[in-house]
Amino acid sequence: MAAIGYLPPVAMACALLLGSASRPLGQPALTIPDAALEPVGFNDLKGWGLDDRAAAFRTFLASCRPTLNTPNNDLRPMAGALRAVCARAKAAGMLNSERAGAFFEANFRPVQISRLGDTAGFLTGYYEPIVDGSRLPTPIFHTPLYRRPDDLVVLGGPRSADAFPNKAAVGRKLDDRVVPGYFDRGAIEDGALDGRHLEICWIKDPIDALNIQIQGSARIRLEDGLILRVNYDAHNGWPYTPVGRLLIARNIIPKDEMSMDRLRAWMLLNPDAAREVRRTNRSFVFFRITGLGNGEEPIGSQGVPLTPGRSLAVDKALHVYGTPFFIEAELPLGRNRANTAFHRLMIAQDTGSAIVGPARADLYFGAGDEAGHAAGGIRHSARMVMLIPREIDPSAMRAPTPRPRPNLEAQAALKKSKPEAGKTRHRRGTHPHRWAP
Repeated sequence: MAAIGYLPPVAMACALLLGSASRPLGQPALTIPDAALEPVGFNDLKGWGLDDRAAAFRTFLASCRPTLNTPNNDLRPMAGALRAVCARAKAAGMLNSERAGAFFEANFRPVQISRLGDTAGFLTGYYEPIVDGSRLPTPIFHTPLYRRPDDLVVLGGPRSADAFPNKAAVGRKLDDRVVPGYFDRGAIEDGALDGRHLEICWIKDPIDALNIQIQGSARIRLEDGLILRVNYDAHNGWPYTPVGRLLIARNIIPKDEMSMDRLRAWMLLNPDAAREVRRTNRSFVFFRITGLGNGEEPIGSQGVPLTPGRSLAVDKALHVYGTPFFIEAELPLGRNRANTAFHRLMIAQDTGSAIVGPARADLYFGAGDEAGHAAGGIRHSARMVMLIPREIDPSAMRAPTPRPRPNLEAQAALKKSKPEAGKTRHRRGTHPHRWAP
Protein backbone atom coordinates (compact mmCIF):
# COMPACT_ATOMS: atom_id res chain seq x y z
CA MET A 1 0.00 0.00 0.00
CA ALA A 2 1.34 3.38 -0.99
CA ALA A 3 1.87 6.11 1.58
CA ILE A 4 -0.94 8.64 1.63
CA GLY A 5 1.15 11.58 0.54
CA TYR A 6 3.13 9.71 -2.11
CA LEU A 7 3.13 11.08 -5.67
CA PRO A 8 4.69 8.99 -8.44
CA PRO A 9 7.29 10.93 -10.45
CA VAL A 10 4.97 11.41 -13.41
CA ALA A 11 2.25 12.69 -11.10
CA MET A 12 4.67 15.06 -9.40
CA ALA A 13 5.70 16.43 -12.78
CA CYS A 14 2.07 16.88 -13.71
CA ALA A 15 1.39 18.74 -10.47
CA LEU A 16 4.18 21.17 -11.31
CA LEU A 17 2.88 21.65 -14.84
CA LEU A 18 -0.82 21.89 -14.05
CA GLY A 19 -0.81 23.72 -10.77
CA SER A 20 -0.09 22.91 -7.16
CA ALA A 21 -2.47 20.64 -5.31
CA SER A 22 -0.92 21.35 -1.92
CA ARG A 23 -3.32 21.92 0.96
CA PRO A 24 -3.48 24.98 3.21
CA LEU A 25 -3.53 24.61 6.96
CA GLY A 26 -6.93 23.88 8.43
CA GLN A 27 -8.03 21.54 5.69
CA PRO A 28 -11.65 20.36 5.86
CA ALA A 29 -12.32 16.84 7.12
CA LEU A 30 -14.40 14.38 5.12
CA THR A 31 -17.42 12.77 6.77
CA ILE A 32 -19.70 10.33 4.96
CA PRO A 33 -22.37 8.73 7.17
CA ASP A 34 -22.41 4.93 7.40
CA ALA A 35 -19.23 4.68 5.32
CA ALA A 36 -16.00 2.82 5.93
CA LEU A 37 -13.12 4.66 4.25
CA GLU A 38 -9.70 3.15 3.71
CA PRO A 39 -6.91 5.04 1.89
CA VAL A 40 -5.21 2.97 -0.78
CA GLY A 41 -2.65 3.73 -3.47
CA PHE A 42 -3.17 4.20 -7.20
CA ASN A 43 -0.89 1.21 -7.72
CA ASP A 44 -3.46 -0.82 -5.72
CA LEU A 45 -6.16 -0.17 -8.33
CA LYS A 46 -6.43 -3.17 -10.62
CA GLY A 47 -6.30 -1.97 -14.24
CA TRP A 48 -5.64 1.68 -13.40
CA GLY A 49 -2.81 1.99 -15.94
CA LEU A 50 -4.81 0.22 -18.66
CA ASP A 51 -7.93 2.35 -18.42
CA ASP A 52 -8.57 5.19 -20.86
CA ARG A 53 -8.05 8.00 -18.36
CA ALA A 54 -8.40 10.56 -21.18
CA ALA A 55 -12.04 9.50 -21.62
CA ALA A 56 -12.58 9.76 -17.86
CA PHE A 57 -10.93 13.19 -17.84
CA ARG A 58 -13.27 14.43 -20.61
CA THR A 59 -16.26 13.29 -18.55
CA PHE A 60 -14.78 14.94 -15.46
CA LEU A 61 -14.38 18.20 -17.41
CA ALA A 62 -18.05 18.02 -18.37
CA SER A 63 -18.92 17.83 -14.67
CA CYS A 64 -16.60 20.73 -13.97
CA ARG A 65 -18.66 23.12 -16.10
CA PRO A 66 -21.64 23.34 -13.72
CA THR A 67 -19.30 23.01 -10.74
CA LEU A 68 -17.44 26.18 -11.79
CA ASN A 69 -20.34 28.09 -13.36
CA THR A 70 -22.97 27.85 -10.63
CA PRO A 71 -22.96 29.29 -7.10
CA ASN A 72 -21.50 26.90 -4.56
CA ASN A 73 -24.34 26.43 -2.07
CA ASP A 74 -23.07 23.01 -1.01
CA LEU A 75 -21.14 23.39 2.24
CA ARG A 76 -19.73 19.87 2.24
CA PRO A 77 -15.91 19.76 2.06
CA MET A 78 -15.99 17.70 -1.15
CA ALA A 79 -17.89 20.43 -2.99
CA GLY A 80 -15.33 23.13 -2.31
CA ALA A 81 -12.40 20.80 -2.87
CA LEU A 82 -13.77 19.61 -6.23
CA ARG A 83 -14.24 23.22 -7.32
CA ALA A 84 -10.53 23.81 -6.74
CA VAL A 85 -9.58 20.70 -8.72
CA CYS A 86 -11.97 21.67 -11.52
CA ALA A 87 -10.25 25.04 -11.86
CA ARG A 88 -6.95 23.23 -12.41
CA ALA A 89 -8.56 20.76 -14.82
CA LYS A 90 -10.03 23.59 -16.89
CA ALA A 91 -6.64 25.26 -17.08
CA ALA A 92 -5.04 21.98 -18.16
CA GLY A 93 -7.30 21.54 -21.20
CA MET A 94 -7.57 18.22 -23.01
CA LEU A 95 -5.05 15.58 -21.93
CA ASN A 96 -4.00 12.22 -23.32
CA SER A 97 -4.44 9.12 -21.18
CA GLU A 98 -1.00 9.28 -19.55
CA ARG A 99 -1.24 12.97 -18.65
CA ALA A 100 -4.85 12.57 -17.56
CA GLY A 101 -3.79 9.74 -15.27
CA ALA A 102 -1.03 11.95 -13.91
CA PHE A 103 -3.54 14.74 -13.31
CA PHE A 104 -5.81 12.46 -11.27
CA GLU A 105 -2.83 11.14 -9.29
CA ALA A 106 -1.57 14.65 -8.58
CA ASN A 107 -4.92 16.04 -7.47
CA PHE A 108 -6.68 13.11 -5.77
CA ARG A 109 -6.14 10.38 -3.21
CA PRO A 110 -7.84 7.01 -3.80
CA VAL A 111 -9.99 5.84 -0.89
CA GLN A 112 -11.83 2.51 -0.87
CA ILE A 113 -15.41 3.06 0.26
CA SER A 114 -18.04 0.64 1.50
CA ARG A 115 -20.98 0.64 3.82
CA LEU A 116 -20.02 -0.05 7.42
CA GLY A 117 -20.00 -3.80 7.95
CA ASP A 118 -19.64 -4.58 4.22
CA THR A 119 -16.49 -5.14 2.21
CA ALA A 120 -17.78 -4.21 -1.26
CA GLY A 121 -20.21 -1.97 -3.06
CA PHE A 122 -23.18 -2.92 -5.21
CA LEU A 123 -23.76 -2.06 -8.89
CA THR A 124 -26.72 -1.99 -11.25
CA GLY A 125 -27.02 -0.56 -14.76
CA TYR A 126 -29.38 1.70 -16.65
CA TYR A 127 -29.90 2.89 -20.21
CA GLU A 128 -32.20 4.88 -22.52
CA PRO A 129 -34.83 2.79 -24.37
CA ILE A 130 -35.65 3.42 -28.05
CA VAL A 131 -39.23 2.45 -28.97
CA ASP A 132 -41.74 3.09 -31.75
CA GLY A 133 -44.63 5.45 -31.10
CA SER A 134 -47.32 7.71 -32.50
CA ARG A 135 -48.53 11.27 -32.01
CA LEU A 136 -52.12 9.98 -31.93
CA PRO A 137 -53.66 6.83 -30.43
CA THR A 138 -54.14 3.91 -32.81
CA PRO A 139 -55.02 0.21 -32.39
CA ILE A 140 -51.26 -0.49 -32.29
CA PHE A 141 -50.12 2.52 -30.27
CA HIS A 142 -52.54 2.81 -27.37
CA THR A 143 -50.44 3.35 -24.22
CA PRO A 144 -49.78 7.04 -23.41
CA LEU A 145 -46.74 8.72 -21.90
CA TYR A 146 -47.92 11.67 -19.83
CA ARG A 147 -46.53 15.13 -19.15
CA ARG A 148 -46.65 16.55 -15.63
CA PRO A 149 -50.25 17.40 -14.57
CA ASP A 150 -50.83 20.98 -13.45
CA ASP A 151 -52.65 19.83 -10.31
CA LEU A 152 -49.62 17.85 -9.07
CA VAL A 153 -47.87 19.88 -6.37
CA VAL A 154 -45.03 19.37 -3.92
CA LEU A 155 -46.12 19.52 -0.30
CA GLY A 156 -44.12 21.68 2.06
CA GLY A 157 -42.25 23.65 -0.61
CA PRO A 158 -42.62 25.72 -3.75
CA ARG A 159 -43.11 24.00 -7.09
CA SER A 160 -40.41 24.62 -9.67
CA ALA A 161 -41.18 24.30 -13.36
CA ASP A 162 -37.69 22.91 -14.00
CA ALA A 163 -36.86 20.77 -10.96
CA PHE A 164 -39.26 18.39 -9.23
CA PRO A 165 -37.75 16.83 -6.08
CA ASN A 166 -37.24 13.11 -6.49
CA LYS A 167 -37.86 12.60 -2.77
CA ALA A 168 -40.90 14.62 -1.83
CA ALA A 169 -44.44 14.25 -0.57
CA VAL A 170 -46.89 15.40 -3.21
CA GLY A 171 -50.51 16.46 -3.28
CA ARG A 172 -53.33 17.25 -5.65
CA LYS A 173 -54.68 20.74 -6.07
CA LEU A 174 -58.47 20.92 -5.87
CA ASP A 175 -59.82 24.41 -6.50
CA ASP A 176 -58.33 26.54 -3.71
CA ARG A 177 -57.03 23.70 -1.54
CA VAL A 178 -54.46 20.91 -1.76
CA VAL A 179 -55.16 17.36 -0.64
CA PRO A 180 -52.29 15.00 0.22
CA GLY A 181 -51.47 12.22 -2.24
CA TYR A 182 -51.97 11.79 -5.96
CA PHE A 183 -53.47 9.20 -8.29
CA ASP A 184 -51.54 5.93 -8.23
CA ARG A 185 -50.65 3.73 -11.21
CA GLY A 186 -53.91 1.79 -11.12
CA ALA A 187 -56.05 4.93 -11.08
CA ILE A 188 -54.07 6.48 -13.94
CA GLU A 189 -54.25 3.30 -16.03
CA ASP A 190 -58.03 3.29 -15.36
CA GLY A 191 -58.38 6.79 -16.82
CA ALA A 192 -57.92 9.26 -13.95
CA LEU A 193 -56.08 11.65 -16.31
CA ASP A 194 -58.24 11.09 -19.40
CA GLY A 195 -59.54 14.16 -21.19
CA ARG A 196 -56.89 16.52 -19.84
CA HIS A 197 -54.67 16.47 -22.95
CA LEU A 198 -51.58 15.41 -21.00
CA GLU A 199 -50.51 12.72 -23.48
CA ILE A 200 -47.12 13.40 -25.06
CA CYS A 201 -47.38 10.40 -27.40
CA TRP A 202 -48.60 6.81 -27.51
CA ILE A 203 -46.48 3.64 -27.55
CA LYS A 204 -47.35 -0.02 -28.11
CA ASP A 205 -47.86 -1.41 -24.63
CA PRO A 206 -47.71 -0.71 -20.89
CA ILE A 207 -44.65 -2.93 -20.57
CA ASP A 208 -42.60 -0.44 -22.60
CA ALA A 209 -44.16 2.39 -20.62
CA LEU A 210 -43.14 0.75 -17.34
CA ASN A 211 -39.58 0.27 -18.57
CA ILE A 212 -39.35 3.89 -19.75
CA GLN A 213 -40.54 5.01 -16.33
CA ILE A 214 -37.93 2.79 -14.69
CA GLN A 215 -35.13 4.17 -16.89
CA GLY A 216 -36.45 7.75 -16.79
CA SER A 217 -35.90 8.73 -20.43
CA ALA A 218 -36.54 7.39 -23.93
CA ARG A 219 -36.29 8.05 -27.65
CA ILE A 220 -39.63 7.57 -29.41
CA ARG A 221 -39.55 6.86 -33.18
CA LEU A 222 -42.67 8.47 -34.61
CA GLU A 223 -44.50 7.43 -37.78
CA ASP A 224 -42.66 9.93 -40.00
CA GLY A 225 -39.23 8.90 -38.67
CA LEU A 226 -38.86 11.86 -36.30
CA ILE A 227 -37.23 10.99 -32.97
CA LEU A 228 -39.07 12.41 -29.96
CA ARG A 229 -36.92 12.64 -26.83
CA VAL A 230 -38.61 12.47 -23.41
CA ASN A 231 -37.03 12.77 -19.98
CA TYR A 232 -38.16 12.41 -16.39
CA ASP A 233 -40.05 15.41 -15.08
CA ALA A 234 -42.03 14.40 -11.97
CA HIS A 235 -43.50 11.52 -9.98
CA ASN A 236 -46.79 10.85 -8.24
CA GLY A 237 -45.29 10.47 -4.76
CA TRP A 238 -45.95 6.75 -4.29
CA PRO A 239 -42.91 4.57 -3.42
CA TYR A 240 -41.46 2.44 -6.20
CA THR A 241 -42.03 -1.32 -5.85
CA PRO A 242 -39.92 -3.63 -8.04
CA VAL A 243 -42.35 -5.92 -9.86
CA GLY A 244 -39.57 -8.38 -10.65
CA ARG A 245 -39.03 -8.97 -6.95
CA LEU A 246 -42.70 -9.89 -6.59
CA LEU A 247 -42.41 -12.51 -9.35
CA ILE A 248 -39.34 -13.95 -7.64
CA ALA A 249 -41.22 -14.12 -4.32
CA ARG A 250 -44.11 -15.91 -6.07
CA ASN A 251 -41.68 -18.42 -7.63
CA ILE A 252 -42.79 -17.39 -11.11
CA ILE A 253 -39.33 -16.39 -12.34
CA PRO A 254 -36.18 -17.76 -10.65
CA LYS A 255 -34.00 -15.10 -9.12
CA ASP A 256 -30.96 -16.04 -11.21
CA GLU A 257 -33.02 -15.70 -14.42
CA MET A 258 -34.56 -12.32 -13.61
CA SER A 259 -33.86 -9.56 -16.10
CA MET A 260 -35.88 -6.94 -17.94
CA ASP A 261 -35.98 -9.20 -21.01
CA ARG A 262 -37.26 -12.14 -18.94
CA LEU A 263 -39.84 -9.95 -17.20
CA ARG A 264 -41.07 -8.57 -20.52
CA ALA A 265 -41.42 -12.05 -22.01
CA TRP A 266 -43.53 -13.19 -19.03
CA MET A 267 -45.76 -10.11 -19.21
CA LEU A 268 -46.40 -10.61 -22.93
CA LEU A 269 -47.46 -14.22 -22.30
CA ASN A 270 -49.60 -13.33 -19.25
CA PRO A 271 -51.29 -9.97 -19.97
CA ASP A 272 -53.97 -10.19 -17.26
CA ALA A 273 -51.55 -11.28 -14.53
CA ALA A 274 -49.05 -8.68 -15.77
CA ARG A 275 -51.64 -5.94 -15.31
CA GLU A 276 -52.16 -7.00 -11.69
CA VAL A 277 -48.42 -7.22 -11.04
CA ARG A 278 -47.71 -3.80 -12.57
CA ARG A 279 -50.30 -2.23 -10.29
CA THR A 280 -48.43 -3.39 -7.21
CA ASN A 281 -45.95 -0.69 -8.21
CA ARG A 282 -48.16 2.31 -7.43
CA SER A 283 -45.45 4.77 -8.41
CA PHE A 284 -45.92 6.63 -11.71
CA VAL A 285 -43.60 8.95 -13.65
CA PHE A 286 -44.37 11.98 -15.81
CA PHE A 287 -42.16 13.25 -18.63
CA ARG A 288 -41.17 16.34 -20.54
CA ILE A 289 -40.02 16.69 -24.13
CA THR A 290 -36.34 17.58 -24.44
CA GLY A 291 -34.61 19.43 -27.24
CA LEU A 292 -31.84 16.90 -27.63
CA GLY A 293 -30.97 15.63 -31.07
CA ASN A 294 -31.09 11.94 -31.90
CA GLY A 295 -27.37 11.41 -31.39
CA GLU A 296 -27.11 13.20 -28.06
CA GLU A 297 -27.20 11.57 -24.65
CA PRO A 298 -29.81 12.33 -21.98
CA ILE A 299 -29.16 14.87 -19.26
CA GLY A 300 -28.30 13.53 -15.82
CA SER A 301 -29.18 15.10 -12.49
CA GLN A 302 -26.05 17.25 -12.54
CA GLY A 303 -27.35 18.92 -15.68
CA VAL A 304 -24.77 17.58 -18.15
CA PRO A 305 -25.21 14.93 -20.89
CA LEU A 306 -24.35 11.47 -19.66
CA THR A 307 -21.41 9.56 -21.12
CA PRO A 308 -22.00 5.83 -21.79
CA GLY A 309 -19.58 3.76 -19.76
CA ARG A 310 -18.27 6.76 -17.83
CA SER A 311 -21.29 8.30 -16.03
CA LEU A 312 -22.33 7.00 -12.66
CA ALA A 313 -25.44 7.53 -10.55
CA VAL A 314 -24.83 7.73 -6.80
CA ASP A 315 -26.61 8.74 -3.60
CA LYS A 316 -26.57 12.53 -3.85
CA ALA A 317 -27.23 12.87 -0.12
CA LEU A 318 -23.80 11.32 0.51
CA HIS A 319 -21.78 12.22 -2.59
CA VAL A 320 -21.06 15.34 -4.61
CA TYR A 321 -21.56 15.44 -8.38
CA GLY A 322 -18.28 15.36 -10.24
CA THR A 323 -16.63 12.93 -7.81
CA PRO A 324 -14.52 10.31 -9.64
CA PHE A 325 -14.97 6.66 -8.68
CA PHE A 326 -12.78 3.78 -9.82
CA ILE A 327 -14.90 0.65 -10.23
CA GLU A 328 -13.42 -2.86 -9.99
CA ALA A 329 -15.91 -5.58 -10.87
CA GLU A 330 -16.50 -8.71 -12.90
CA LEU A 331 -19.58 -8.02 -15.06
CA PRO A 332 -21.46 -10.14 -17.64
CA LEU A 333 -20.44 -8.02 -20.62
CA GLY A 334 -18.50 -10.56 -22.67
CA ARG A 335 -19.71 -12.93 -25.38
CA ASN A 336 -22.61 -15.09 -24.15
CA ARG A 337 -22.75 -12.76 -21.15
CA ALA A 338 -19.55 -14.20 -19.70
CA ASN A 339 -18.08 -12.23 -16.81
CA THR A 340 -15.29 -9.89 -17.88
CA ALA A 341 -13.10 -7.46 -16.00
CA PHE A 342 -14.64 -4.01 -15.62
CA HIS A 343 -11.90 -1.73 -14.26
CA ARG A 344 -12.85 1.83 -15.05
CA LEU A 345 -12.73 5.39 -13.75
CA MET A 346 -16.24 6.88 -13.77
CA ILE A 347 -17.72 10.22 -12.73
CA ALA A 348 -20.77 10.78 -10.50
CA GLN A 349 -23.24 12.76 -12.62
CA ASP A 350 -26.63 11.32 -11.73
CA THR A 351 -28.71 10.07 -8.83
CA GLY A 352 -31.78 8.07 -7.83
CA SER A 353 -33.92 7.92 -4.73
CA ALA A 354 -33.28 4.19 -4.45
CA ILE A 355 -29.58 4.57 -5.15
CA VAL A 356 -29.02 4.64 -1.43
CA GLY A 357 -25.83 4.21 0.53
CA PRO A 358 -22.17 5.20 0.30
CA ALA A 359 -21.14 2.34 -2.03
CA ARG A 360 -24.26 1.97 -4.18
CA ALA A 361 -23.94 2.97 -7.83
CA ASP A 362 -25.68 2.68 -11.20
CA LEU A 363 -23.67 2.51 -14.43
CA TYR A 364 -25.00 4.30 -17.52
CA PHE A 365 -24.65 2.15 -20.67
CA GLY A 366 -26.15 4.37 -23.40
CA ALA A 367 -29.25 4.00 -25.58
CA GLY A 368 -30.97 1.16 -27.42
CA ASP A 369 -31.44 -2.58 -27.11
CA GLU A 370 -27.75 -3.49 -26.85
CA ALA A 371 -27.26 -1.05 -23.98
CA GLY A 372 -30.46 -2.38 -22.41
CA HIS A 373 -29.23 -5.98 -22.53
CA ALA A 374 -25.98 -4.92 -20.85
CA ALA A 375 -27.65 -2.77 -18.20
CA GLY A 376 -30.35 -5.32 -17.38
CA GLY A 377 -27.80 -7.98 -16.44
CA ILE A 378 -25.93 -5.89 -13.87
CA ARG A 379 -26.60 -6.68 -10.21
CA HIS A 380 -23.09 -7.29 -8.94
CA SER A 381 -20.72 -6.64 -6.10
CA ALA A 382 -17.82 -4.31 -6.82
CA ARG A 383 -14.84 -2.72 -5.22
CA MET A 384 -15.51 1.02 -5.24
CA VAL A 385 -12.68 3.50 -4.80
CA MET A 386 -13.54 7.17 -4.49
CA LEU A 387 -10.97 9.78 -5.53
CA ILE A 388 -10.73 12.45 -2.83
CA PRO A 389 -9.21 15.86 -3.65
CA ARG A 390 -5.91 16.40 -1.87
CA GLU A 391 -7.39 19.52 -0.28
CA ILE A 392 -9.33 17.16 2.03
CA ASP A 393 -7.73 16.28 5.37
CA PRO A 394 -6.41 12.71 4.94
CA SER A 395 -6.53 11.96 8.66
CA ALA A 396 -10.33 11.80 8.54
CA MET A 397 -10.30 9.09 5.91
CA ARG A 398 -8.80 6.19 7.81
CA ALA A 399 -11.02 3.26 8.62
CA PRO A 400 -10.84 1.89 12.19
CA THR A 401 -9.18 -1.30 10.92
CA PRO A 402 -7.78 -2.22 7.51
CA ARG A 403 -10.06 -4.36 5.35
CA PRO A 404 -8.87 -6.90 2.79
CA ARG A 405 -9.62 -6.49 -0.91
CA PRO A 406 -13.13 -7.96 -1.36
CA ASN A 407 -13.44 -11.41 -2.93
CA LEU A 408 -16.13 -10.48 -5.46
CA GLU A 409 -16.60 -14.03 -6.78
CA ALA A 410 -17.16 -15.40 -3.29
CA GLN A 411 -19.57 -12.59 -2.47
CA ALA A 412 -21.52 -13.20 -5.66
CA ALA A 413 -21.84 -16.89 -4.78
CA LEU A 414 -22.95 -16.01 -1.25
CA LYS A 415 -25.47 -13.48 -2.57
CA LYS A 416 -27.00 -16.17 -4.83
CA SER A 417 -27.56 -18.42 -1.85
CA LYS A 418 -29.39 -15.77 0.19
CA PRO A 419 -32.91 -14.38 -0.21
CA GLU A 420 -33.18 -11.20 -2.23
CA ALA A 421 -33.02 -7.99 -0.26
CA GLY A 422 -35.38 -5.26 -1.35
CA LYS A 423 -33.83 -2.52 -3.48
CA THR A 424 -35.71 0.28 -5.22
CA ARG A 425 -34.88 3.34 -7.30
CA HIS A 426 -36.14 6.82 -8.01
CA ARG A 427 -34.52 10.02 -9.28
CA ARG A 428 -34.86 13.45 -10.80
CA GLY A 429 -32.36 13.11 -13.63
CA THR A 430 -32.36 10.59 -16.41
CA HIS A 431 -33.99 7.67 -14.63
CA PRO A 432 -36.36 7.99 -11.68
CA HIS A 433 -36.45 4.33 -10.63
CA ARG A 434 -34.23 2.10 -12.73
CA TRP A 435 -34.39 -1.61 -13.14
CA ALA A 436 -34.63 -3.34 -9.79
CA PRO A 437 -35.82 -6.96 -9.95
